[in-house]
Amino acid sequence: MAENKIKPRILTGFMELLPADQILFNKIYDTIREVYESFGFLPLDTPVIELSEVLLAKAGGETEKQIYRFKKGDNDLALRFDLTVPLARYVAQHSGELTFPFKRYQMSKVYRGERPQKGRFREFYQCDIDIIGNEELSLVYDGEIPAVIYNIFRKLDFGKFTIRLNNRKVLNGFFEALDLSDKITDILRVIDKLDKIGASNVISELEKLDIESGKTEKIMDFISIAGNNNEKTEALRAMDINSEKFAEGVDELEKVVGYMRDFGIDEDYFEIDLTIARGLDYYTGTVYETVLDDHRSLGSICSGGRYDNLTEYYTNTRLPGIGISIGLTRLFSQLKEAGIIKAERACLVKALVIPMGAGMEYTLRAAGNIRNAGIPADVYYAEKSMKAKMKYANKLGIPYVVIIGEDEVNSNTVTLKDMTTGEQKTVAIDDIAKEIKAQERM
Repeated sequence: MAENKIKPRILTGFMELLPADQILFNKIYDTIREVYESFGFLPLDTPVIELSEVLLAKAGGETEKQIYRFKKGDNDLALRFDLTVPLARYVAQHSGELTFPFKRYQMSKVYRGERPQKGRFREFYQCDIDIIGNEELSLVYDGEIPAVIYNIFRKLDFGKFTIRLNNRKVLNGFFEALDLSDKITDILRVIDKLDKIGASNVISELEKLDIESGKTEKIMDFISIAGNNNEKTEALRAMDINSEKFAEGVDELEKVVGYMRDFGIDEDYFEIDLTIARGLDYYTGTVYETVLDDHRSLGSICSGGRYDNLTEYYTNTRLPGIGISIGLTRLFSQLKEAGIIKAERACLVKALVIPMGAGMEYTLRAAGNIRNAGIPADVYYAEKSMKAKMKYANKLGIPYVVIIGEDEVNSNTVTLKDMTTGEQKTVAIDDIAKEIKAQERM
C-alpha cells in the first residue's frame, strides 16, 4: 500500500531561493550592511514577536488588518510588521542606557498579511537605518543619510540612480498658505502618485477633493518647478509664499543640498523633486526616494525621511529622528526579473580537495592550509571515480581542485588543477593557498 505523501510546498508571498540566488542575495545584503557600519551605525536585532499592545500602539486601518496576531496562553502577541515600531519601543525602553545621537541599523524579516502579488511579499527583509536624537538632531544628518544611499548603490552597481529629495515643511507651508491645511494629507497622497497616474489624473483627483481650479493650477505650477537644484530653491523663494514653515523648509532644503555636496555626492545622482511627499504622515522634514534611472517602473528602491518624535506613543521624551529603508526582498525579486542582476556562482567553495588513495590526516591538513589562508575549501569524502569527482566540481563551478594520491603524500605535495584552463601543477602542501592566490591575480 502506497504511503500518502505530503506535497512539499511553501505559502504564497514567501521567498525561498536556490543556492546560487541565495549567494547573490547575501552578497547584496552584506554590501548594504558593510556600508551601514562604515558610517558608524550600530547593529540591532529586535524580537520577531512583540506584545500586541506595544506593537499596535500606533497601528490602524490597513496596517492593523495586515498584522499576524495570535494568542499563546494569556499573551496577546503579534509578528512585527516593520522595523520602525520595534525601534521606537527599544529606544523608549533603553533610553537611559543609549548614547545619543543613537545610530542603528537593522536588517531583518518583517511580516504582513497582504494579498500576495508581484513585488509584494508576506515575509520580507527590510534594511533600515535610523539616527535618533534626544530633543534635537543636527540637520547635517539629513545630508549624511543620502551619502549612505549613494555609497550603497554605487557599490552595488545596478546602474545609474537618482536620489530625489524634498521637505515636508515646504509642502505643508505651501498648502497652508493656500488655506488648504485641512486637506494637506489628502493632497500629498494625490501628489505622491504623479509618476504613476500622470498630471491630468492628478488634476482630476485634486478636483474631487473640492479644490477650486485656481488653487489646483498653483499646486501644479508648484510641483512642476524645473531647473537644477540651485534654480529650484531660487524659484521657491521667488514664489513669495507667506508662511514661516515654507521659508524654513526651503532653508533646510538648501542646506541639505549643500551638505550632500560636502559629503561628496555627485550632483548627477541627486535632485530636488517637489512631488516627493512620502505617504506616511509622520515625516516632518527632509524626505527621500531613490530610483534607478533606466528602470523607473520598479518604483522607489530606497526611501525615508525625518520625523519629529519616534517614541511619542511610549514616552514623553522628544526623540526626533531620520531614517531610510531598503525593502531588500522586493528589490531583489524585481532586479532579478528585470535581468539587472544574475546569479553567477552556485557555490562558495574555491578549492575542492580530492583524496585518491591518500590518508585522511594528510587530506584534512591540505584543506586546513587553504582555509587558514581565508580561502573557502571543501573535501570530497565519497568513494567515487575521479570522473565523478571532477563532474561534481564542474557542476558547482569550483575554480580549483586539489588532488592528493600516494605520490603526493610521499613527496609532501599536492596536484593543483585550474578548472577554468585545465592546467595543473605540483605544489608543496604548505604553498597551496599562496599558489591559488597567485593564479587568481593572473
